[in-house]
Amino acid sequence: MSYDNLLYEVAGPLALITLNRPRKLNAISLATVDDLHAAIAAASDDPVVRVIALTGAGDKAFAAGSDLGEVVERDLGKALEPIVQGIAERLERCPKPTIAAINGICFGGGLEVALGCDLRVAGKRARFATPEGKLGIIPGGGATQRLPRLVGRAWALDMLLTGEPIDAERALQIGLVTRLVEDVELLPTVRRLAAHLASFAPLVPRYMKAMVHSGMEGSLAAGLALEKFAQAGLCETADKKEGLAAFLEKRPPNWTGR
Repeated sequence: MSYDNLLYEVAGPLALITLNRPRKLNAISLATVDDLHAAIAAASDDPVVRVIALTGAGDKAFAAGSDLGEVVERDLGKALEPIVQGIAERLERCPKPTIAAINGICFGGGLEVALGCDLRVAGKRARFATPEGKLGIIPGGGATQRLPRLVGRAWALDMLLTGEPIDAERALQIGLVTRLVEDVELLPTVRRLAAHLASFAPLVPRYMKAMVHSGMEGSLAAGLALEKFAQAGLCETADKKEGLAAFLEKRPPNWTGR
């Protein structure tokens, strides 16, 4: 597959999608949004792919935000379209685990794409910000909703209102990222993580994601009930029988996805 604004690579169980506009610090244009939708859909539908990761080309940025040259011309009608919100939602609803491999600047729309991923791994040069307020607008890709759900209201408001960057260490402390590694170890770490996730029965990550994302939108009681039905469904699968048999027989499982 070839894309104008992305690089797409499948190696083992991992589909690696690289935002490829390094001269613009991988700023997300409307054409990039279209490419991302297509690439994520392709990876989701590929039976070989078990994990999807996003990163940025070069060593300066994951993504510096939305392409401001386009935002200048954005009117009410265009602003009401999902745009980056749609990418984050596609990543969140994707049946496969998604990882943001954050190398360098992760601002604005770039951060909002990362917030749509299930896991965020950062290199030590990574920096994070929601600077939209300095431009006379607010985030429109989901940061006002996903950020407080992830790091809590206080830190979300600090980032949103001040627009000031935080470094990778602070991002780890507040839970914005869950793993912090040396920059040269970023992609190797993601590849190892993908191999680990791929060792589970294919339905497990899909059910896990659904429980967390859907369960947190309702009451605790509703989420707990949903969890029991989901677990009961998995108990009827061939992979559940295989998983228990493999554990008791001290051998690797042979998953079928059924």
